Amino acid sequence: MNDIAGWVAPIATMVAAMMTAANLGARFTGWGFIVFTVGSVAWSIVAISTGQQNLLWTNGFLTIVNVVGIWRWLGKQARYEEGAKDAAVRSSRRRVPTLFPVGGIIGSKLEGKDGEPIGTIVESMMRCDDRGLAYLVVSDGGIGGIAEQLYAIDAGEVRLTEEGFTSALSIDALKHRQPLETDRWPVAAPRLAS
Repeated sequence: MNDIAGWVAPIATMVAAMMTAANLGARFTGWGFIVFTVGSVAWSIVAISTGQQNLLWTNGFLTIVNVVGIWRWLGKQARYEEGAKDAAVRSSRRRVPTLFPVGGIIGSKLEGKDGEPIGTIVESMMRCDDRGLAYLVVSDGGIGGIAEQLYAIDAGEVRLTEEGFTSALSIDALKHRQPLETDRWPVAAPRLAS
């Protein structure tokens, strides 16, 4: 049992860390916390069999934290996401403006001409005076934020549907724009491309 726990503990911990860091939605993150719980229980077994009290206390505490993570991401947050999706679907079938959950903007793909993906939306900036969307910040390239290019796209260049975001831009048109400095974004929406 100790040998199995000795292998399960680090593997589960590494897999769970990747799952939660990926931030692919409430359910995926919640399952990451389940895998974290498997890892902390396995570490506790290792601690008991080797007499390491500090490892036992640490992983006992982490098991409690992981259970809270499961409740938050598979319980509470998942219900929020389901409620938002339901409102969006129902609004698309009624004579009201179609809704889109604001929390769903970050991480959404932006599709360009002919449905080609041209980037991932990493942030959105709203105007305080009229509560309108000023611009989106789109990431192109890179892995995990390394070597990526950020571009500001005026909200007028983006069409929002219940399926997501589309634009008449192509990947080449996006790459011909001035990239944003990571820590210095525009104070107003960029001018529309002509």
